[in-house]
Amino acid sequence: MHFGLTEEQELLQETVKGFVEGECPPQKLRALFDEGSGHDPALWKGLAEMGLTGLVVGEGYGGAGLEVLELALVSEMLGGGALPGPFLGHSLACLAISLGGSEEQKRRWLPQLATGERIGSVALAEPGDRWEPETWGASATDGRLSGEKQHVPHGALADLIVVGTAGGGLALLEKGAPGLVARSVAGVDRTRPVDALRFDATPCEPLADGAAASGRLRDAGLCLLAADALGAAWTLTRMTVEYAKSRRQFGRPIAEFQAVKHQLADMATAIEPTRGLHWYAAHAFDHVRDDAERAAAIAKAHICDRAVEIARAAVELHGGLGFTWECDVQIWFKRAMFDRAFLGTPEHHRARAAGLGGY
Repeated sequence: MHFGLTEEQELLQETVKGFVEGECPPQKLRALFDEGSGHDPALWKGLAEMGLTGLVVGEGYGGAGLEVLELALVSEMLGGGALPGPFLGHSLACLAISLGGSEEQKRRWLPQLATGERIGSVALAEPGDRWEPETWGASATDGRLSGEKQHVPHGALADLIVVGTAGGGLALLEKGAPGLVARSVAGVDRTRPVDALRFDATPCEPLADGAAASGRLRDAGLCLLAADALGAAWTLTRMTVEYAKSRRQFGRPIAEFQAVKHQLADMATAIEPTRGLHWYAAHAFDHVRDDAERAAAIAKAHICDRAVEIARAAVELHGGLGFTWECDVQIWFKRAMFDRAFLGTPEHHRARAAGLGGY
């Protein structure tokens, strides 16, 4: 079976790639990385003007009405450029409301999220590395939320947060709600900062079909992380090839040394075959529902592991420079580390995939 992208999907990727290269060149990326807020209003406005903030929001609510595959293709380009911003959490919040919200909830929130006027995020992880819906303990009783959440992407910035609750449900929480306390956490990826949230009888609004949507929300998140890691891994590979061509040792570019050639080839051959995993997992989300959960777990586990391995090789091939703050390799290395850890480690998802496969 031949599985490839349509002309429209290829154009989407080229457009996003052009935007990232044009609007966030290395100097600007480095400045934003050093600053650490992980957000630039001009970049967010640009994404919104291209329709990316409402990519999976239905057309009736002001969005593009596309599928998770298109969302993953965009994530790949953003990962390749290490673009700072709340795209991950915002996209998952849009998807959560689209999948689990009532008609009233969709009409109230999706149009504002689709235009990027309001920024969304998701709060899923809890202390003890509990990411899965069946392990959530935050209590939403009588419209009041109590508990804690960790690793919330852009949690302090978001206007609306979709919170995972006990029993695998989902609830909506607005910024500034009484009893909500956000605390910044020193995360590894400065392009996507995370916060810890605490709720003390905080007013919330349960999503009508949140329990049915939470597992699918996780699967979509795994697809987006896998795609982002693929983009980061390819950027690291290209950066390292260019460095090897320019770095001279014993009067020759180190790219001419056989051992270096082998390492560079290993980097490319480790990541490129995984592209099909990311494409299929995102495609399966909408079209092969029986296999979607397992495909997402496999893509996340395998691609994120390969991305971190490639990042380590990139540091080694950059020599002593690769370990310094001044070397931009760290930006994509930390991006890959975030993708590997968020929503659960590869070890966790390999075990899930094995179980889902009957092993």
